[in-house]
Amino acid sequence: QVQLVESGGGSVQAGGSLRLSCANSRSTYLRSCMGWFRQAPGKEREGVARIYTGSGNTYYAASVKGRFTISRDNAKNTVYLQMNSLKPEDTAMYYCAATSSCPAAPISPDDFTYWGQGTQVTVSS
Repeated sequence: QVQLVESGGGSVQAGGSLRLSCANSRSTYLRSCMGWFRQAPGKEREGVARIYTGSGNTYYAASVKGRFTISRDNAKNTVYLQMNSLKPEDTAMYYCAATSSCPAAPISPDDFTYWGQGTQVTVSS
């Protein structure tokens, strides 16, 4: 069973930064695709970024490209989402997800099997 534990959410003013973390308990972490999704109230869950833990290959949604960076620390089985230049429209519940192989871009929630509990990010203007 895979457990994903997220941390790092919070409240910040526009232009600020936050870093989210997702620890993956799976023994096959190094052959996993890890992704970050977000869901604002009344909206569908959308893919933000994903990384293949083996090669480090990444994908970003257009709305966050240049502002967010996904990275991994394979020694800690942990993936990060560094979020800079945050905007009020980035406000959402952010979820970490995992699957065995990386899907083609753009990423969809249907592509991922395991999910974390979510961490709230609130950006005020």
